[in-house]
Amino acid sequence: MDLQTLWFAAVAVLWTGFLLLEGFDFGVAALLPVLGRRGRQGRADRHLMLRTIGPVWDGNEVWLITATGAVFAAFPGWYATWLPALYLPFVVVLLGLIVRAVAFEWRHSSHDPRWDAAWTRVITGGSLVAALGIGAALGATTLGLPIDGDGTRVGGAFVGLGWSSLLGALAVVGWSLVHGALFLALKTDGPVRLRARAFALRWSPVAALPLLAWAGLVHLRSGTLVTGVLWLVAALAVVLTRTRVRLDREGQAFAGWAAVLLASAATLFGAAYPVVVPSTIDPAFDVTIAEASVSDYTLTVMTWVAAVGLPVVLAYQAWTYWVFRKRLTAEPESETVAA
Repeated sequence: MDLQTLWFAAVAVLWTGFLLLEGFDFGVAALLPVLGRRGRQGRADRHLMLRTIGPVWDGNEVWLITATGAVFAAFPGWYATWLPALYLPFVVVLLGLIVRAVAFEWRHSSHDPRWDAAWTRVITGGSLVAALGIGAALGATTLGLPIDGDGTRVGGAFVGLGWSSLLGALAVVGWSLVHGALFLALKTDGPVRLRARAFALRWSPVAALPLLAWAGLVHLRSGTLVTGVLWLVAALAVVLTRTRVRLDREGQAFAGWAAVLLASAATLFGAAYPVVVPSTIDPAFDVTIAEASVSDYTLTVMTWVAAVGLPVVLAYQAWTYWVFRKRLTAEPESETVAA
């Protein structure tokens, strides 16, 4: 495997890892008003839900920085075409991430129920906005942008936001909602666990449709037999997830739903290769890894740095999840207010 292909695969892994980890963060936050009951007990339920992601949400966001940084370092031509063409959704993503980070920190600075409720809504809104923006950007990128032969966007700021970006946004949000519900079913006990499991059982087939449609369209455009098999694996993983949820096997259901994303992402990136930004104007204007890549020497240096640093980062994050692996239960109201 040449270095350009290796780093294309690395970028694919980083983006998939970000969606896999940050996806349940987004999902849990978005489900706060859905699975959290009203009144005093509702405050305890929402507090429990936030406790499940409290130790890991900020570490999960590092994957977004790493994925974007890898694109910039290994494929500057890709970065120079992709981000300027999609400034709007990326600005929306940044705003969403900023306000949710502020809300996570400020929510605990007062015991006033109204203060708590207001910042909880900000966490939900910021997470939904970020998930929608990331999905829109990835959907528009994989299904095509109006770029010319110089890799420049043709049209105004909203020209890249069409049906493809809408499909990507729905795919990421839908998958994240069920991912968050399954994470709650895996990490909590009591009423929240039961409601999360019921939500996943009811909505997983519907939530998977945009993601399967997105991967299927990219496969039909430029896929191979291998990507077709991967798409079929993703579809079968949806069935497996529902079966495991019915049998109260939350861990297996969570793994099955993760497999839906892994197989779909492999379909998307595998079918797109070697094109990184397809042009909707003329296929001759497509940006490929060969055109977008830095020199082989730079890729070699980056490979050695990644080989040394990446295992350390992965080991640390795995240790974090291991430390916080136990189920959580809702605290009594008096403890919740004091938290």
